[in-house]
Amino acid sequence: MGKTIRVGSGSAWWGDRVEPAALNAEKGQLDYLCFETMAEATVSAAQVRSRRDPSFPGYDTYLDDRMRAVLPHCMRQGTRIISNQGWINPQGAAKRIVELLGEMGISGVKVAAVTGSLITENVLELTDRILENGEPTHTLKTSMISAEAYMGAEPIVEALRNGAQIVITGRVADPSIFMAPMMYEFGWDPLDHHHLGIGNGLGHLLECGAQVTGGYFSDPGFKDVPDPWNFGFPIAEVQADGSAVLCKVDGTGGAISVQTVKEQMLYEVHDPANYITPDVVVDFTQAQLEQLGPDRVRITGLTGKPRTPTLKVSIGCTEGFIGEDMFFYAGPGALRRAQLAKRILEERFKIVKLDAEEIRIDFLGLNAIHGDATPETAPEPYEIAVRVAARTATREEAAKVGREVDGMAVSGIAHTGKRVPHQERTREIIGVWSSLVPRENVPATITYLEA
Repeated sequence: MGKTIRVGSGSAWWGDRVEPAALNAEKGQLDYLCFETMAEATVSAAQVRSRRDPSFPGYDTYLDDRMRAVLPHCMRQGTRIISNQGWINPQGAAKRIVELLGEMGISGVKVAAVTGSLITENVLELTDRILENGEPTHTLKTSMISAEAYMGAEPIVEALRNGAQIVITGRVADPSIFMAPMMYEFGWDPLDHHHLGIGNGLGHLLECGAQVTGGYFSDPGFKDVPDPWNFGFPIAEVQADGSAVLCKVDGTGGAISVQTVKEQMLYEVHDPANYITPDVVVDFTQAQLEQLGPDRVRITGLTGKPRTPTLKVSIGCTEGFIGEDMFFYAGPGALRRAQLAKRILEERFKIVKLDAEEIRIDFLGLNAIHGDATPETAPEPYEIAVRVAARTATREEAAKVGREVDGMAVSGIAHTGKRVPHQERTREIIGVWSSLVPRENVPATITYLEA
C-alpha cells in the first residue's frame, strides 16, 4: 500500500465550531490538522477593525480558543498544524501560539509564520484591470483599504521542510492549506500538475469542513443524516499516488457518502474542468467515487492542468455604510400591518431627506430571500419581521434608518413590536474587487519562532 498520511479539517471559516476540531485532534490519529478561517472579505474587515481599534492584533479572533482546544492533543501525538488564521498579522499569530505553548509547558516546538500575501502598498502598480468591470485598478485608489494575493502551498512546504510543526499564514488559497502536507510528504513537484490537481481537489473537499460530512447537505425528509448536532469534520487518508479515502472520527454525527462528496465537489466550482487555484488548475470531470463502507468514500480520477502565470488578488474597498433595523407583527392581519408600515417608512424617509443609493424593506417570512420572485400566491404568514435597510455614503445618513424605525414604536400602527435595547444599527460596507498579479511579484517570507 505504501505510505499513507491522514489530513484532517479543523475549521471551514472564521465562525466555525471548535469542538469538532478538538475531536479530530484527539481521536483522528492525524498527521496534519488544517484550519481554514478566511472568507473573501476577512482581510478587509480585519483592516477596518485595525484602523478603528489599535488593540486588535490582526489575526483570527478565535485563535486562542482553537489552539487551546487542539495544541495539547496535537503536540502529544506529533500532529502538525497548518492554518491561515494569521489574517493580516501571521507573525503576531505565531508569537501568540508560542505564548500558549509556553503556558501549557510545551517546549521545543518550531512555529513558522508565512507572510507576503498583503500587497496593499504596491497593488496598483502590479495589477492592471478589475476583473468584475474591466476598469483600471487605479480607479480604486481613493477607497482601497487592503489588497491580498492568494498564495499557494509552496511556502508552507518550505516551512515544513525546515522543521516547522505549526505553520501560520495570511491569505493562502483554501485547498492549498490542505494540499501542502501532501506535497511535502510525497515529494510532489510544484509543476507536477497531475498530482497537484489531485491534492487541490482533495483540499477542496476538506476545506469546507462539515459540508462534506452532511452539514450543508442535510435536508430533513429528503436527505437525512444521523445526529446533525454532532457533525464530525472530514479526514482524508492519502497515498503517494494521490488515491484517497474520506472518513471521519467514529461515533460522530452526519455522514460521508457518495452524495455528500458530490455536492461538496461541485460547491463554488464554476467550471469543474478548470477549477483555478494558485498551485494548479483542477479537473474534477473524471473523478470516480466509491462507497467502501459506512462513512468511507474512495476518490480517484482527479487530475490537473498547468498552473496559471498569475495569482488572484482581492482588493477591499470602503463603499459607504448600511443602516439596518427591524420590527415585528404577529397574528391575523400581520401582513396588512407590515404593508402599511412599509408605506409609512417610505414616506418618512422622504420627509427626513434620506440620501440613499438603495433602500430595502423586506418582510422576513414572506419575501426577504426571493424578493420580486416571491409568488403572489405565497401563503400569508402568521408573523412577520419587517427588515429595513439603506445603503448610504455616510454614517450619518445610515443612522436615519434606526431613528425612523424607533418612531414606529409609538408613531406607527397597531401591534408594532420593537426590539430594545438598541444594538449597533450602522456598519461600514467593505466591497471586494478582483484583479490578477504575476506570481513572481508575490514572494513569500517565512519567519521562524520556537517555544
